[in-house]
Amino acid sequence: MAQQEEVFKKIISHCKEYGFVFPSSEIYDGLSAVYDYGQNGVELKNNLKKYWWDSMVLLHENVVGIDSAIFMHPTIWKASGHVDAFNDPLIDNKDSKKRYRADVLIEDHLAKLDDKIDKEVQKASKRFGDSFDEKMYRETNPRVLENQQKRDEIHTRFAKALNDNNLEELRQVIIDCEIACPVSGTRNWTEVRQFNLMFSTEMGATSDGAMKVYLRPESAQGIFVNFLNVQKTGRMKVPFGIAQIGKAFRNEIVARQFIFRMREFEQMEMQFFVVPGEELEWFEHWKKLRMEWHQALGFGADKYRFHDHDKLAHYANAATDIEFEMPFGFKEVEGIHSRTDFDLSQHEKFSGKKMQYFDPELNKSYTPYVVETSIGVDRMFLSILVGSYCEETLENGETRVLLRLPAELAPVKLAILPLVRKDGLPEKARKIMDDLKFSFTCQYDEKDSIGKRYRRHDAIGTPFCATIDHQTLEDNTVTVRYRDSMEQERVAIDSLQRLIAEKTDMKNLLKKLSI
Repeated sequence: MAQQEEVFKKIISHCKEYGFVFPSSEIYDGLSAVYDYGQNGVELKNNLKKYWWDSMVLLHENVVGIDSAIFMHPTIWKASGHVDAFNDPLIDNKDSKKRYRADVLIEDHLAKLDDKIDKEVQKASKRFGDSFDEKMYRETNPRVLENQQKRDEIHTRFAKALNDNNLEELRQVIIDCEIACPVSGTRNWTEVRQFNLMFSTEMGATSDGAMKVYLRPESAQGIFVNFLNVQKTGRMKVPFGIAQIGKAFRNEIVARQFIFRMREFEQMEMQFFVVPGEELEWFEHWKKLRMEWHQALGFGADKYRFHDHDKLAHYANAATDIEFEMPFGFKEVEGIHSRTDFDLSQHEKFSGKKMQYFDPELNKSYTPYVVETSIGVDRMFLSILVGSYCEETLENGETRVLLRLPAELAPVKLAILPLVRKDGLPEKARKIMDDLKFSFTCQYDEKDSIGKRYRRHDAIGTPFCATIDHQTLEDNTVTVRYRDSMEQERVAIDSLQRLIAEKTDMKNLLKKLSI
């Protein structure tokens, strides 16, 4: 665990050093849990959003996109349940004065028990080799059974307390499990309290006539209130989906773990409207497709898992998370929820406007059910950095740091490097740059030795470097260096555009997906 924490610190430092993520308002000592994306970060983020958008809107004829406003009528948040029920259970340690989410403290404790069990199994696997029967070992080993029983008992209590909204029992689970404050190391806890996460402000010219409005805590409601606008103008037939990428805001009291939990963040959401009674089939369908989308990035299937919710939200009849293995454990990067007809029915009730769809095939009107897929862009961005970050020891004993980013997502696709700053090489390199910059993101770099420049581009994840040397002036070829293998080959300048375009085309990722 300590080793993983050290890796995470290196990734955070790497993000700042190489222009991916900066602390917001840093010259004024920063603003807690708010971050800015730098020149490389914004390119990676935009590529990630394009991968998602194209996988949703380009590949599915029955999914379209919108961009709804951040400010919406305040009654929308009453109808959605956010005004009354958008809360986190918080607990304070009296000694450290630090505040924590009670549910996260218990989830972290359960994760430690899972790790303990897995370590027992791994030790046994090494001891017994090929003859090891993991299933039998888990079912018979006394230490594994003892820890599993303890874990199951805590989990059962925890899930019931969440579903019953029993704050006293949540605190009691923390006390009984002897969960200590990570800062003070003591177990001197306050009571658990609920805290609403929405930011509010006022809209209007005068204080007397101002209306209280909220910064949206999610982007989904902008889709629901536009359901009929999109359906009618697009002549959409159920089942169909509406996709959106946009900012959301939550007053996270326990904001931590870099960009994993922030107060201003971005979401990629798709609401899929289906015939009532078919929602659970579509829920399974989108679970499969979304896991496939994540695994297409190539970080390994073992890095992802589904985690079914212990407590269903008030609008859901099924919910699961896709979790990625971060340095601080498996954590949610995407949620898939069967939201029933809650949202459309609530908006019909509060607005007084019909939110039903007339189905010509069934010859009747009904309120569609909804299956949602929702990704936190920033969490997904972090998972890609975690999956890509690598430190390698080379044959000469040197260490290189690189980001093994999928070439399709890399901020810079091709670095153009004149070997020296004389003899006409910079001019030739500039000509190549001017020709290729219309096709993909290129970066011209002539400062420092060629080795240092290679290392710099390894660190930002540039998949290809083209070195212009004296031979280039003779035969119009360049040396192309591959980031991951460090192999080099001579390539004709006329072939360079096609080579890089083919290897960095977003289609390479999209073709891995089911349609």
